[in-house]
Formats: sequence, structure tokens, C-alpha cells
Amino acid sequence: MITLSPSLRRASAAGLALVACLTASPAVAIATARPAADRDRAATTAGDRTGAGAGLDRYYRQRLAWGTCVQGPDDAMGHDLEKAGVQCADVTVPLDYAAPRGRTITVAISRLKATDTRHRIGSMLLNNGGPGGPALESPPDVRRKMKAVGPRYDVIGFDPRFVGRSTPLDCGWSVGTSILSAGLGRASFERQVTFQKGLADKCRSTNASVLPHISTRNTARDMDVIRGALGERKISYLGYSYGTYLGTVYTQMFPGRFDRTVLDGAIAPDDYGPRLLQGAEPENERAFSDWAAWAARRDGTYGLGRTRAEVLATVRRVLAASARRPLTVGTAPEVFHLDDTHVPSLLTAGNADDTDPRRAALSEQVSVLAKAADGKSTRPSPQFATALRGMLTGEDMKSAMAQSAIICGDKPAPRDPERYWRDIERSRAEHPLFGPLTNNIGPCAFWDRPREEPTQVRHDAPALLVAATGDPRTTYKSSLALHRLLPSSRLLTLKGANRHALYGEYHNACVDAKVNRYLATGKLPKNDESCVKPTD
Repeated sequence: MITLSPSLRRASAAGLALVACLTASPAVAIATARPAADRDRAATTAGDRTGAGAGLDRYYRQRLAWGTCVQGPDDAMGHDLEKAGVQCADVTVPLDYAAPRGRTITVAISRLKATDTRHRIGSMLLNNGGPGGPALESPPDVRRKMKAVGPRYDVIGFDPRFVGRSTPLDCGWSVGTSILSAGLGRASFERQVTFQKGLADKCRSTNASVLPHISTRNTARDMDVIRGALGERKISYLGYSYGTYLGTVYTQMFPGRFDRTVLDGAIAPDDYGPRLLQGAEPENERAFSDWAAWAARRDGTYGLGRTRAEVLATVRRVLAASARRPLTVGTAPEVFHLDDTHVPSLLTAGNADDTDPRRAALSEQVSVLAKAADGKSTRPSPQFATALRGMLTGEDMKSAMAQSAIICGDKPAPRDPERYWRDIERSRAEHPLFGPLTNNIGPCAFWDRPREEPTQVRHDAPALLVAATGDPRTTYKSSLALHRLLPSSRLLTLKGANRHALYGEYHNACVDAKVNRYLATGKLPKNDESCVKPTD
């Protein structure tokens, strides 16, 4: 769900790593693939430095060829990493952990080495969410967040299997997200059924041999191979959004192999699955209502209405107009057309951050849409054009394909379109804007059933959970549920913020200091703690 490295923040502002882990839906049960369970147990209990077992020794003990991250003269990210002192390597892992002598793939990793070697704590692995978000470029950014404790860690970024610079996945999609609304009527929903089935069919026809092996459980296995290849008995971890689910899965599959663990925007396993935002409608409505009040106080700038109610009425008018005829945004040579399945996705993407810059960006977008709804010519800002390009074209298709492949590989979705329609209509009555999006059908309805059942939380894990009370993605109630599943964890709550993901991103000094204290000492607070968002 959220994308937090610099490029991912750009994608989020553009709009659609729906970040929600975005967040939210299904359940967890014990893995049924017995050979995999036995192999993971062997990796956990083996007494050598790597924890390898069951034919995996060559992966755990591989020697990494660290070198430049630059892949060519136009590789801006690679040059930035090189300037920051980051090196990159490829880790070889089996495509299928049940057949370790079979086909292999690579996972791209990066390392910003500890400079305070006398007080070195170990390696910290990063995941920015998504699912499908890369983190290869994140070590310098995370080192800055860690402040004084940063130099004591080797900070390790990685692009999960089939993401970013790891072995790629290309299904040939021509869109940048599958997370869309069902629209205002049955005809829009029927178009969504056809559209989402087409996405699934493209992936199956082009990548049938690899899709069964794209899953969170296999990413967790890759993480443990990375740990072994780094020569670490234990590894620390920082995960945002979906990354909190990945971190939880790792603690369950490899208990005893993790050290200091921060799960920011924490999600309970039962709340993760194909319909990512299902159940988060009330939180999204509260956050959206707060934005509407903010925009109303700035009616002179955005012209959306002078009261909260007037702003929300403008949004309803825009949505109704997009259902009658797609809105035309932009002028030649770049023109975008948005219907009632697209508009709610744009609004949702801009609804997970209550800072003034993000609220201003959302207000500017709605102002442009309102002009389009009136049939006026519009010229979106470069940032809004990037968002539309990412959503409506294949420019950002790789992250969208990886996101769907991971989610669909983790948990089965309902197959019957009529079940989705009933859920949409039931939710629409109370949540007319967000219900048709959170309950809509997706490609997972047409995906092959996952090879393994989702992971069951059976082991306690002393992790630091970080959550905002108004998070509209991975909701606060979901963070509380994960906290109950992990009794030794501690929950750090930021009160009064409608924000998804906090540490080092929201610039709350209280939250950042408490996380860094834990990373420095390895000691969780005796009790749950809280911080408060400063008043405007």
C-alpha cells in the first residue's frame, strides 16, 4: 500500500499506489503447503549462521557482488544512490522454494553501510508498501529519518520479486491501476467486470509460469535469503503500510530471525486482501469531510464552495457529470477522459494525507474536474497531469501489475460478480462515494487460486507498531487488532491525524523521536505510547 521513497511519494502524489496497502480486506489461515512449511521450519531452526536448510544452502551462502547502482548514463536514481555512497547487488533466489534446484530469479538490493562501525547494530531491511512498491532507492532517505542512530545500521533497500529492478513482470497492461470504482450504475459495473477480467487474462496469457510464485510468503522467504547472504543471524526491519503485513508474515515464518521491527501504518492480517480498502469507508469519509472543510476556508482560491456541505455537493456534481459523459481534462496534445469509475479513485488517492500541500493538491484537482464537469476547457498542473498519466496510461503499469499479482497470489477473492454487485449496492446506501470503490470487483476475481493459504499469526512478536487515529488506509482499528495478535508489541499512536504512514514522513517530532529511541536501544516502551498532532 503506500509509497514512501522519493519516487514513490511522487507516485502517491500522482496518485495511485493506492497505498492502501493499501489496505484492507481478508483473513489469515495456516499454510497448507507442507513441504514449504517444513522447509521454512528448517531455515528457522538450523544452527549455522545462515539458517539455511532443505536444499537452500547455496542461496543463503551466496557471495554478493556489490557494485555501482548506475545502469546507464540516464539512470538518475542510480547516480543519486552512487553520490550517497550506496552500492547495489543482485540476490539469486529460487522461483519456487519447493523446487530450489529449478529456475532462479534475482532480487535487487542496495546497501548504505554503517559508518559508526564501533557501535554497529546490524542490517535493517526496508519495505515501502504497495504491495509492489520498490525500496532500492530508499536507504539514503531512511538514513536521514534515523538521525543519530542511522550510522549504526547497514540500511538495506530491496525491490521485492518481480518489482522494480528485480526480475520483472510484464503483463502488457495499458493502465496504471486496477483499483477503480464500480461507478454510479449497473452499466459501469458491467464495464468493470469486463475490464478487470481482461487484466487477469493478460497476466495469465503472458506469465502463467511465474504468477503462482508471486506472493508475500515468497517475498518473506526472499527476505530470509537476503539475511543469510548478508551474514546476519537476525535482521531489523522497517515496513510501511503493506510492508507491515509483509513484516508480520516474516515474524511468523521465521521466528527468531528478526531484531528491531517497526511496522508503520500497521494492518491486521484479517484486513489485508483483494478488496484493499473494504471496511475503511468511515475513515475515508471522515478524512474527506475534513478536507472539504479545509477547502471551504479557501473558496477564494479553489472555488469549490464556502462551506463543507457546498464543497461535498460540488464533488457529487462532478461525479454525476462523469457518469453521464466522461470528463475531458487537458488540451491537445494531451487530453484525458475520466468517467465515474476514475473520479472516486483520484479522490481516494488524495485522501490519505492531511498536510496543507496534499490538501492543496487535491483541491486543485477537484477544481479542474469541476470546470470539466461544466464543459469548460481545463489545463491541469504538471503534477495532476502526471497523476492522470499514471492512472490512465501504461506509464506506471509495472507497479500496478506487481500489486495485483501479489495480492491475488496471497488470498483468493470471491468469484461471482453478483456478490460484488450486492456488496456495492449495500455499501452505496451509506457510503455513496467510497462504497462502490472499496467493494468493487478486481482482477483477483479471475485469478488462479493461490498456491498457499495465507499466514496465520501463531507467534508473538515484540515489534513497535505506529498508527494514526485517522488513517484512512490501514485504519487505526486494524492497527489495534494487530496489536492484540502480538501481545509483546507496543503501539505508538498519533492522535488527531488523517495520515497514512508517519515515521520520518509526517515530520512529527514526537513520533520520530520515539521510533529512533527504540532503534537505538532495542527496548520497547513498557506501555503503549501516544503523540498528538499539533493544532493548526
